[in-house]
Amino acid sequence: MPFAPGAIPRSESYDAFVASVPDSRASPVKSLARARDASASATTGDDERPRVMLLHCGGTLGMGVESFELREADVVPRAGGKYRPLGASKYLLDVQEVIPELRDFARLDVEVLMNKDSSEMDGKDWVTLARALHERREEYSAFVVAHGTDTMAYAASALSLMLVGFGKPIVLTGSQLPLSFARSDARQNLIDALTCCCASRSCGGTVDFAEVAICFGGKLLRGNRASKTSATVYAAFSSPSYPALARLGVGVDWNHARLLRPAPEYAPQFELNSNVIRVPVIPGLDIEKAYGDLYGRGVRGIILEAFGVGNFPQSLVPWLTSQASRGLQIYLSTQCQSGELRPELYAAGLGALAVGAKSGPVMTSECAVVKMMLHIANPELELHVSYSGEAGDVDFCDIK
Repeated sequence: MPFAPGAIPRSESYDAFVASVPDSRASPVKSLARARDASASATTGDDERPRVMLLHCGGTLGMGVESFELREADVVPRAGGKYRPLGASKYLLDVQEVIPELRDFARLDVEVLMNKDSSEMDGKDWVTLARALHERREEYSAFVVAHGTDTMAYAASALSLMLVGFGKPIVLTGSQLPLSFARSDARQNLIDALTCCCASRSCGGTVDFAEVAICFGGKLLRGNRASKTSATVYAAFSSPSYPALARLGVGVDWNHARLLRPAPEYAPQFELNSNVIRVPVIPGLDIEKAYGDLYGRGVRGIILEAFGVGNFPQSLVPWLTSQASRGLQIYLSTQCQSGELRPELYAAGLGALAVGAKSGPVMTSECAVVKMMLHIANPELELHVSYSGEAGDVDFCDIK
């Protein structure tokens, strides 16, 4: 698929942007939206819709084909397809023209923070996004983040740990097909995400939802518990270790008991060290040949993905001992998607713990990597402590 790498900073509300567009470009859809807004204003007086910011980071959702004029001169050939920058102004027009219902839920402002293929995003981009949310925290009731699906779970995990106690909904969403495609899932995902953000208004009651989540394919999932599990189906994300926070169909079925409890205080952190890798254990692994001196090559933390509850060949312990003595941070995880970690039950696990490896409740691989990045830069952030509901056992006999 043609993605659009590169950043295009732009900050502009929809109303301000539309005001700058000549009347000759007005469309029937835009006219309908304006008429509905004018009617609502006349009948209700003060606008009680919550203010919501939609931050666009890139990905499939904002890609354009039919909805944008494409000049061959704008196309850049690259491996796998043809790419071109996605204009911020065009996106601002499209998202609220094509989905005018968004304005029924909220006074929506749109900002194109960046416009990147999510596979190109890294820790610096997560910091940029976290700071943008932090700076706008007092202005808006909730936030929707349009993000590419490939690394959405990493970004959601990062935001949940960098903005502990943020106290307002931050919902990431995207799509498997661009908004401009006839069978796109972008429209429903955006409407669902905004529905969840405005839960107290759109769901007919009070919903204590104020955490980082992913809304995709009719489900609202805790962001740091989610993983992308399909490249093609619309329900692309799963949460094997934690139940869905809500399911969206004809109505919205909230799992109130599983919503994150408020943190005692807001404690943002904007520093991380990206020199972290995952080390999955495989049968017969020659760890020296496969990885060698990781610390000497600049790696500062690893997620050692063991078997089952924390078992792995004892032949790895000398390598772990050597690397740990040089300063490598080690988090002992599992290749299982759910369950508990008990590395102390095995000699190899005890050996790893003895040289300083940390372990704790099972986290997703995405969350474990991000948490290690933050831990290296902020040692007071403990790897085995759950800060935003990212870890901890769940009784699956007592969930929806």
